[in-house]
Amino acid sequence: MKILHTADWHLGKRLQEYSRLEEQKLVLEEICLIADDENIDLVLLAGDIFDSFNPAHEAVELLYKTLRKLSKNGSRPIIAISGNHDSNQFIEAPDPLARELGIFFYSRYDSVIPVGKLDSGVEITRSASGFLELKLPTFDFPVRVILAPYANEVSLKTYLGEGDREAEFRTLLSQSWRNIADEYCDPAGVNFLLGHFFFMKEGEKPEVEPESERPILHVGGTQAIFTQNLPSQIQYAALGHLHRYHAVGHDSFPVVYASSPLAYSFLEADQEKKVVILEAEPDKPVTYSPIGLKQGRPLFRKTFDQLATAIEWLQTNPYCFVELTFITEHSIDAATRKAILKAHDGIVNLIPQLKNPSGRDNFSLKAEDLNKDMESLFKLFYESEKGQEPNAELLEIFREVISQNDEV
Repeated sequence: MKILHTADWHLGKRLQEYSRLEEQKLVLEEICLIADDENIDLVLLAGDIFDSFNPAHEAVELLYKTLRKLSKNGSRPIIAISGNHDSNQFIEAPDPLARELGIFFYSRYDSVIPVGKLDSGVEITRSASGFLELKLPTFDFPVRVILAPYANEVSLKTYLGEGDREAEFRTLLSQSWRNIADEYCDPAGVNFLLGHFFFMKEGEKPEVEPESERPILHVGGTQAIFTQNLPSQIQYAALGHLHRYHAVGHDSFPVVYASSPLAYSFLEADQEKKVVILEAEPDKPVTYSPIGLKQGRPLFRKTFDQLATAIEWLQTNPYCFVELTFITEHSIDAATRKAILKAHDGIVNLIPQLKNPSGRDNFSLKAEDLNKDMESLFKLFYESEKGQEPNAELLEIFREVISQNDEV
């Protein structure tokens, strides 16, 4: 069986004032073509389908049109869970209708998808809270999926129970998954986990969450979950949340983040976006490989100290978004700013970086400086930044500021 794993579509996402909707249309069309070219049997969509709890109608329309095409009118099942950007109610609302096309939405741990056979021949043979078993007409073995949409600690304890007061959140989830796996996931079928959480290998340094993501390691959110918390019967864990394609360390089976289909922040500027194709059969290791996505504007962080060089690069690379840093003595003058912005329609940030004329290191205080008065410290700072002492007029302004603060 061939499965396509994708995640973090963030439909409706903007890059500051720039809409990404047209790029999202192109890259989702690319994913549909890959699914057809690879003869994919099943699609796993691992959360953050939308970028907000209340997505614009254009984003909703794009999702429905894409999933209908991706499902091949019901012959290719799609299982989609919610992420921390998604509204539980909004994600599950179309499920009764979508289910007729073999599209299964899951966002609440107290939901149970009804069993039964669809017109396409796809059959939901067993179902429980957090679990789905499918039988595809072209295969003689079932597909089992442990469903792990994002939920905070309060929600999960409501659904799964408090348990031991001292038990950690990850223990609560781990025990629930192990109970499901022990009951349903024997070697006669293929067994997956589809999740949207922050996974890491215990003892390793955690991945940095992208700045476009709402961090889920915070008070009132959830702890990082260790790969050792996954049940041993699983053959592949299909994850969403982190936007870079990578496999999290595990000794027994792949635990993989597919990546987002587009770069959504400049921290992702050097990432190639991907979907993952895996081949699975019962009681054997899964093989998987990423396929790079080509559609959408790439993001670049560039630094220039000459206007002509900056203009040349911008004109040579018209189809991208740019965070441009311009090195200058003082500030970017109006004529330079106008020329740069006129040369390219995708400059998201234009950042001045001031030179240090004195060639000295950045300003830092020594222990003996701590006894100096504010004016002396200001002189040290100014000289470090500008290579000269502040003039009398600037010093007078500084004294006025200090005296106002004293009055307050």
